[in-house]
Amino acid sequence: MSVAGVVVREDGRVLAIRRADNGTWEPPGGVLETAEDFEETGIKVGVERLTGVYKNMSRGIVALVFRCVPESGSEQLSAESTAVAWLTPEEVSERMAEVYAVRVLDALRGDLAPAVRVHDGWHLL
Repeated sequence: MSVAGVVVREDGRVLAIRRADNGTWEPPGGVLETAEDFEETGIKVGVERLTGVYKNMSRGIVALVFRCVPESGSEQLSAESTAVAWLTPEEVSERMAEVYAVRVLDALRGDLAPAVRVHDGWHLL
């Protein structure tokens, strides 16, 4: 089980990290609690709602994704991230692999029903 937060600013930009272990751009993740401080970003967030459930069929991992809002803190790097940025939805589609970009774009949708999707680790099935 994994958890990620799509942190959305008032201007519609979303928080993303470039992972230190593999260089990919992703929404920050890990164990997420209300008012979580994402140690890899330096941003403290408040959780709004569940926006998606994503199952990696090749690894048997389920990821829960929550829409969040920034509450305090400032961007910082950590051992887990080599870059932290606020991306537009277009930049998300350009920089992130399909399985991560769809999680962010699902969280930006206006409806409240969580998306349920399956993938192979890289592409939606």
